[in-house]
Amino acid sequence: MSKYLTGLAAARRAGRPYGIASVCSAQPTVLRAALRRAAKRGGPVLIEATCNQVNQFGGYTGMTPADFVSFVEEIARDEGVRRDQIIFGGDHLGPNPWRKEPAEIALKKAADMVEAYVAAGFGKIHLDASMGCAGEPVALDDRTVAERAAVLCAAAEKAAARAGVPAPIYILGTEVPVPGGADHALATIEPTAPEAARETIAVHRAAFEQAGLGRAFDRVIAFVVQPGVEFGSDNVIAYDPPRAAALSGVLAEEPALVFEAHSTDYQTEEALAALVGDGFPILKVGPGVTFVYREALYALDLIASELVPGYGERPLAKAMEALMTESPANWSGYYHGDETALRIQRHFSYSDRIRYYWTRPEAEAAVRALMASLEGVRIPETVLHQYLPQISPADAGTPEDILIAAVDRVLAVYDSAAAAGQ
Repeated sequence: MSKYLTGLAAARRAGRPYGIASVCSAQPTVLRAALRRAAKRGGPVLIEATCNQVNQFGGYTGMTPADFVSFVEEIARDEGVRRDQIIFGGDHLGPNPWRKEPAEIALKKAADMVEAYVAAGFGKIHLDASMGCAGEPVALDDRTVAERAAVLCAAAEKAAARAGVPAPIYILGTEVPVPGGADHALATIEPTAPEAARETIAVHRAAFEQAGLGRAFDRVIAFVVQPGVEFGSDNVIAYDPPRAAALSGVLAEEPALVFEAHSTDYQTEEALAALVGDGFPILKVGPGVTFVYREALYALDLIASELVPGYGERPLAKAMEALMTESPANWSGYYHGDETALRIQRHFSYSDRIRYYWTRPEAEAAVRALMASLEGVRIPETVLHQYLPQISPADAGTPEDILIAAVDRVLAVYDSAAAAGQ
């Protein structure tokens, strides 16, 4: 299935562009929805893990790269998805989890992480060494970034040879703001300047050649740039094709490359299709799918409050509020305003920082209680329409079906946009 990715640039040149959604999540229901969709249509599914989420020390999910692959494969078997349909990607692999440590130590850990990803079967590797480490500027110059990316690439190449797995394909570069959405309201965001994209590509090409990694650079299929899409806590910057036209034009000079677009969450189908046609065919989505997962869970919480005697008044939402206020580390630096504004953002922000809490024991217990309370309960069509009007009664067999249907509605938009040019 890696040919699906390596064919992106040629398809665009031939006037038949296609794209692919990159589902960047470790949430089990989100993964199940993505895999179930792949089982139905028979095509590839691209599932990515980030450096903070999954690494050799467990990340915030507690999973190593090998654990994550096994986790996804188990769901895939349940859903009837062949292993060769799944493309595993590693996102922002670099020193970011250890950027408070000296560069030498952080880069060694980053190299070990990249090796673990490749050995576990991740075939799409995004190398991102753009962040400064202890005592360094927050953002590094292109040459330093490229040289460090080459060091990480060398580690990946050696790991593939040792493990006897195909050499990976690579994504290079990074976007601004940082991954996961901006931490403030945005009025606009500038696409990457064409000259900056050209410089990034040229400097990386030179650094790889100097490091003896020319053949590895031939497997670079995309650079991450900013096409002018982003989301803040409560607003979304929509893609504006004319503003990205000059950036898109850079690809005419680089026929083997496309661009990868991060933070495409909450874009319309029309905007996503335009991104694909304009040379940004790898469409990252993460908070956008966990946002609708939370939205559906909260709707079920309300439905159970209406239908199930003794369930209580929104106990899931109350449990999440207690958990987030007692453990604010995952949201406190991202949300701003008075107490009412903070409470609204904790639960309803597009940044969806609540996604970091669903694996906590208290959250898992509250979700289990919700699902158990609705087991065998028929949700009247009128009640479903009140709280989940976007869900068809045909998709509302069980609470789990409802959650998967909610996520699938987002994934369907990406699939339609990805196929728009074919």
